[in-house]
Amino acid sequence: MRTHVGIIGAGPAGLMLAHLLHRKGIEAVVIECRSRQEIEKTIRAGVLEQMTVDLLNETGAGERMMKMGMFHKGIEIRFNGKRHRIDMHRLTGGKNITVYPQHEVLKDLIAARVKAGGEMFFNVSDVRLSDLDSSEPKIHYQNENGEREELICDYIAGCDGFHGPSRQSIPQKIRKEYQKTYPYGWLGILAQAPPSAPELVYAHHEDGFALLSTRTPDIQRLYLQVNPSDSMNDWPDERIWEKLRLRLSADDGWKLIEGPIIQKNIVSMRSFICDPMQYGRLFLAGDAAHIVPPTGAKGLNLAMADVQLLAKALHDYYAAGETERLGRYTAACLRRVWKAERFSWYMTSMLHRHHDSTPFDYQIQLAELDHVTTSKAAAQSLAENYVGLPLELEEPSLSII
Repeated sequence: MRTHVGIIGAGPAGLMLAHLLHRKGIEAVVIECRSRQEIEKTIRAGVLEQMTVDLLNETGAGERMMKMGMFHKGIEIRFNGKRHRIDMHRLTGGKNITVYPQHEVLKDLIAARVKAGGEMFFNVSDVRLSDLDSSEPKIHYQNENGEREELICDYIAGCDGFHGPSRQSIPQKIRKEYQKTYPYGWLGILAQAPPSAPELVYAHHEDGFALLSTRTPDIQRLYLQVNPSDSMNDWPDERIWEKLRLRLSADDGWKLIEGPIIQKNIVSMRSFICDPMQYGRLFLAGDAAHIVPPTGAKGLNLAMADVQLLAKALHDYYAAGETERLGRYTAACLRRVWKAERFSWYMTSMLHRHHDSTPFDYQIQLAELDHVTTSKAAAQSLAENYVGLPLELEEPSLSII
């Protein structure tokens, strides 16, 4: 089987890339190790930057999002019992964030792919890549019937996540990886309850960090900072609610609305970047190339930025034989990725309780929280990063400073 672009992975990066390429008349085939049902039912977080919302709408995949999504003009930061609102809409000239779960985005993109008649193969296994530095790179895999398949491509997009085979196919001698593991994890729960607040609440407390988010008018998503070595046996429901009440508490009488916990899990937190994001005719996008801690809400949005750049570069090649954008794909992506990593690190460091910090360190942390909630310039910087920096299609030629 032959195609222009072979896409490994049917997550946000892979499906959006296939959608963008179809709109430009470029043929693509998507392969995925999971089933369609598993992809559409795995509940994941979903805070969308303005750029991602605009992209879904501009490409005809945003109709359900505009009906079901929750549009927030700000976030709230709590510490020392006080509530502070960052008005992102005002500070960024009218930009918002949209709370719309990732699995709903995937449903929309799969539906768009089906409507377009695009090829997708689920439940594949034993995926291998070969001839990446040739004009005919290949993807070898086993289909859901157990038969071996070979997909001959012009280009391959590795959108297969951190554990997929694409990144490992870049020779180790040219692959530089940057990593940071944080000394805490997040315990996340889904609870059947109405919203306790109109917008996301980020809470710093002496006992640890907490985040109040939402999924639907009836399902709420909440997180607690925990030890990454904890197990779910360490966290019965009663203890979870006790810690959430403590860490989210405010001295103005605000109350947390509780309900039955229908899902809970613990995830570790890390930052990761692979440089380069390309080798021969293989291009990485999304979690295959970079991981961010969830505090900055950047993971899905970085994937969407990557594939916009890649789709434009591939269009240059198929429309005019131009490869200049393809050649600088890594540099264009990593400029944005490193800024997102910086912001995610900043939010994580500012909001979490560092139990090995000195009293001096802790007072500096509180001073930073006070600064960002009282200085317009500091709040504006946070807001601009949170709603999403502009997608730079060209290398900046002049500094604005």
